[in-house]
Amino acid sequence: MTRGNAPGARSAVAAQQPAVAPSADPPTREVPFFRPDIGEAEITAVADTMRSGWLTVGPQTQAFETAFATAIGAGHAVAVSSCTAALHLALDALDLEPGDEVITSTLTFTATGASIVHSGARPVLADCTRDTLNLDPADVARKVTPRTRALVPVHYAGHPAPMDELLEIGRAHDLTVIEDAAHALPARYRGRTVGTLGDVTAFSFYATKNLTTGEGGMLTMEDAALADRLRSRRLHGMSRDAWRRYSAEGSWRYDVSYPGFKYNMTDTAAAIGLVQLRRLPALHQRRTELAALYTQLLQDVPELELPTVRPEVEPAWHIYVVRLRPECLRIHRDTVIELLRTQGIGTGVHFIPLHLHSFYRDAFAYRPEDFPVASAAAETIVSLPFFTLMADDDVRYVAESLRRILDANRR
Repeated sequence: MTRGNAPGARSAVAAQQPAVAPSADPPTREVPFFRPDIGEAEITAVADTMRSGWLTVGPQTQAFETAFATAIGAGHAVAVSSCTAALHLALDALDLEPGDEVITSTLTFTATGASIVHSGARPVLADCTRDTLNLDPADVARKVTPRTRALVPVHYAGHPAPMDELLEIGRAHDLTVIEDAAHALPARYRGRTVGTLGDVTAFSFYATKNLTTGEGGMLTMEDAALADRLRSRRLHGMSRDAWRRYSAEGSWRYDVSYPGFKYNMTDTAAAIGLVQLRRLPALHQRRTELAALYTQLLQDVPELELPTVRPEVEPAWHIYVVRLRPECLRIHRDTVIELLRTQGIGTGVHFIPLHLHSFYRDAFAYRPEDFPVASAAAETIVSLPFFTLMADDDVRYVAESLRRILDANRR
């Protein structure tokens, strides 16, 4: 079997021939995989919030929710402590029962699958499309059953999933569509901003994301009643948060109508988010420029497959993922990553598909051959350094180093 058919396999040729390093010299520069773009404006906003005497969910969080909803074009936004919390809250609001099923992509971070498990449902994994590595509507349609309650598309790497087809499946089977948009701010699909397409959308503001609050997340939706339910459930199911209880205009009385969670965002995080939101257009422009430069520098490398951008989308460019062509190389992807490390270059792998992890394999009997596209991608994808503080020369150094490694180990 070749690598394209079985994750973890190595061809006989690749196994017999040692990797050739491009140079024995020490790296001429260091390029980490990521560095956060935080400036004095964010630092000042946090300091002002701390001096205000209100640190937890309060006026800054409410202001961030309002500003974010306006920026996205959504009716409502609910700020939470992480995208994982956002996904869990959205699924929890469906009041799922044992035996209910939720379909999502296998090529995603573990939080997507774990949120489904913690909601009490069974995660039904689907394969991805060959071009963008997003959820495959044809495989989704095959896996809908009478127990399916929801569909969770993942906008992989910031490229929007094929939402027309997925929303059509959702409507046909009365499914709630909850978008995992951890990578997808500020992506657009057919002219509409991600965050206004499905029933609920979950965003991430983790340190590496296009907009960061350090840790944090946001839910967007049109349904006002759902927004109220999520705000209550994010803070223990209480009818009033601390700001409304302890401010001069508040009341100490509250009711608990549901055993909710401790998923609220803090005002200190929201203060960072408000500044980052104002900077988002410029940050997105820089990501777009970096992606274009990588593509320009690597488009003629025969050992690489570069990211696909479908004509109906405007990607958020959260990460820049290349795929190696194993038939062109004497070495495996893991060796390429190690050789890049020797050149001072940090990389990532996004992601090891869920079906290859022991929990999902053992609990749900998933097999690599059930997901041929994701299983093949798992052996070839590499996320290159990609962050707004990168200089153009950093991109050139990464591209040139990768080119030399591949040239030296061409089959």
